Amino acid sequence: MSDNQFDSLQAFLTGTPAIEGPIGQGMNEGMWWVKFRIDIKHPLAWQVVQEIGHVVNYLSLNEKLPTTFYPVSPPPYMNGGPEDFLSWVIENTDKEFVPDTLKTWLEGRLPQPVNDESAWLTDDDEE
Repeated sequence: MSDNQFDSLQAFLTGTPAIEGPIGQGMNEGMWWVKFRIDIKHPLAWQVVQEIGHVVNYLSLNEKLPTTFYPVSPPPYMNGGPEDFLSWVIENTDKEFVPDTLKTWLEGRLPQPVNDESAWLTDDDEE
């Protein structure tokens, strides 16, 4: 898998509110990962984390994707706080599941259009 096979997923992710990046991507024996930052001070940051976590980690009992979404950080006592050093990783566990397939799953389940912040607002946000 070449780096350009990540382009579509990276473009989609960086078009999502609060997501900054890309920071990195890679492969190991057919398994891939993407890494990016989320601006935790953005008003939609935690909603973005929740939505991506739902799709990537636990869409449903019958539709669990072969992926995991989680935070990563160097030691905070050596570097600094989450504003500067907290990153997020999506990692896959199935050689047949390519980055573009994840993009399709996210596209179909995240608010649309993904880059429209008003689409991310919930009823609680609008009150």
